[in-house]
Amino acid sequence: MSAVITAAADGSSLSNPGPSGWAWYIDEDRWAAGGWRHGTNNMGELMAVLDLLRQTAPVADEDLLVLCDSQYVINSVTKWSPGWKRRGWRKADGKPVLNVELLQELDRELSGRRVRFEWVKGHAGHDLNEAADLRARAAATAFQRGLPVDSGPGFDGGSRTPAASPVTGPSPAPVEPATLFDDPAPDDVHLVGRRGSGDDGFGDVVDLERSLLSDAVRADRDAVAALLHPDFVEVGRSGRVSTRGRLLATIAPLDVRPEVQILGIDLLADGVVLLRSRTRDADGGALRCSVWQRTPDGWRQRYHQATPMVG
Repeated sequence: MSAVITAAADGSSLSNPGPSGWAWYIDEDRWAAGGWRHGTNNMGELMAVLDLLRQTAPVADEDLLVLCDSQYVINSVTKWSPGWKRRGWRKADGKPVLNVELLQELDRELSGRRVRFEWVKGHAGHDLNEAADLRARAAATAFQRGLPVDSGPGFDGGSRTPAASPVTGPSPAPVEPATLFDDPAPDDVHLVGRRGSGDDGFGDVVDLERSLLSDAVRADRDAVAALLHPDFVEVGRSGRVSTRGRLLATIAPLDVRPEVQILGIDLLADGVVLLRSRTRDADGGALRCSVWQRTPDGWRQRYHQATPMVG
């Protein structure tokens, strides 16, 4: 029976599109990371898997288990790619598939490999997923600040070919503006309003909502500022109203990161969505609603309100 390599792969984009990172992680001696100055979260998710496949190619006789918190990646490579290929890499509605260069490379690398994909819930304490997420976020932050990226030891301790460079990967395809209908929605999200084709959804908004509760973003005011609309207003749990400037002046990592359950997303107008969620932390629970608006620079949160849950 052949050995099984288990790795987590993850991507990150600070403003989606914006400074982006990707990473895969097996253990402290085998991981890699990289990114781009401008890219999307989905590009990072795909590139993490692609680089993992390239670097493990010398041991292709071993089974590979890839842990992903992105259903977009899993569905793309296990469900949608055959149909896309038959239609010349176009979706069922005739529109071009996004990130086609990365997807075509993945299709080639997967050929002949024994690879299984498994979904894991992101930001839920899964050790491998958290390690990959941390490194992907660090790479995106490095590109945002113009700093060198810690690319990691790789699978073979640093002996890589230029084609598998973990720092940049292949030249990314031109980044299309993030829309409501680029990604599949997570299983626990109830979608209301207009839907796209079967491979479309609201994943970007959900990822951005969760990122605003992460220590990595809350510790970086520039990263928070990139996610807030110029007209942002927040009504906090206590009823206090905060403007964008007030929030940026006081925001900091939370003492305990709350559990987040996405309850649903409503399409209010073209480029405007209402995201409803519930959080639980040491102070109890809260119902939250956030209005996200698509701008030329990507999705921005325009309004947020938290209401304490009683009982």
